[in-house]
Amino acid sequence: MPYLVFDVETTGLEPGYHEIIQLGAVLYTDKWERLSTYLSNVYPQFPDRFSIPAAQVHGLTLADLEEAPMVYDMIEDLEDWMLEHVGGPKRERTALRTVSICGQNVTTDVNFLRFAYREAKMEWPYSTRVLDLFVLSNFYFRILRANQIATPKSLSLGAVAEHFGLQRASDTHDALEDAILTAKCVRIILYNGSKFKIKADELEHFDDEEE
Repeated sequence: MPYLVFDVETTGLEPGYHEIIQLGAVLYTDKWERLSTYLSNVYPQFPDRFSIPAAQVHGLTLADLEEAPMVYDMIEDLEDWMLEHVGGPKRERTALRTVSICGQNVTTDVNFLRFAYREAKMEWPYSTRVLDLFVLSNFYFRILRANQIATPKSLSLGAVAEHFGLQRASDTHDALEDAILTAKCVRIILYNGSKFKIKADELEHFDDEEE
């Protein structure tokens, strides 16, 4: 099952009101071998909802988006890009059902993308399996702390990446760069997690009744 690791930049924080203005993605095999990368700006349907705080995060302006496609064109392009690698000879859209979504705090980004699909009047094609770096990091760092290993104070992408010796090229966010950083962090956690060993008789079982 391939993995689509993606990140979005938006006009604000509220899915359904604010919109995607940039989407970056990395496609991996089920063995985490990189297949391809994707990056596209998107021109918003409601440019008047472009918030200043959001612009300060990603550094994009409406002028930067003048030549960008609308969301429905971006989605078709995104799917075509994925189907080049996972669609087989006939590049059938049903192949996208095998694609697992992955990201940092991925629920928010998925909600933005779902609203984009709804706006484009297109059916959501991907697997329901989701891999969230935020959740993985929370569990992984709990294990490290239990073994007296230092962990970051924050679970933001920047903090998690820095813990693994990674960092952004600039202070502003770029969707593709963040997708790549997310993928690298997920791969490190999965690889290190595979080293953890525990015996069956060491496992604890708790009664669900509170005392």
